[in-house]
Amino acid sequence: MKITGLILAGGRGSRMGNIDKGLQSFRGEPMVAQVLARLTGQVDEVLINANRRLDEYAGFGHRVVADAIDGFAGPLAGLHVGMIHASHPLIATVPCDSPFLPLDLILRLSAAMTRDNADLAVARTFDQPHPVFCLTKTSLAPHLQAFLESGQRKIDKWYATLKVVEVPFDDEEAAFSNINTVDELRSFEQSAPQS
Repeated sequence: MKITGLILAGGRGSRMGNIDKGLQSFRGEPMVAQVLARLTGQVDEVLINANRRLDEYAGFGHRVVADAIDGFAGPLAGLHVGMIHASHPLIATVPCDSPFLPLDLILRLSAAMTRDNADLAVARTFDQPHPVFCLTKTSLAPHLQAFLESGQRKIDKWYATLKVVEVPFDDEEAAFSNINTVDELRSFEQSAPQS
């Protein structure tokens, strides 16, 4: 089954001084470019969810979709608009600030989702789920829209309404490192996990 990949770059970047994290330089190129390099070969199309600097994101050669809900409503708003614009029946999300994401992420999420006949598969390392690294059905868009229209924004509350399988990635824990602050950006520049 074909899969759309969605890079979530629509946040405020508040812990990084309200700057656009995906466009911050890391190892000589924007973080989103590194995420793209690791995700593109795993999916059949890529979308980027962004709410500012849309032209710059479009320069990476993929469709850019902005939240349909105002006010930087969080990753579920990004997933929702991605579901609406996706060309394929499954959609996988990854954040723009995780340039080390696993090269087998989609393969493992898809296998678990199929095996358990789940609505959604989410990555987990040890006892820590990573809810923005997920694979789900685009047919759930109306269900997610109703959840968002009720005023809900918490990703774990939406997951609780679905049949979810958590997929262990204990062997790739460092791959889920994300960069939220300028200090973390500098630190990872010096000692980034090896891929």
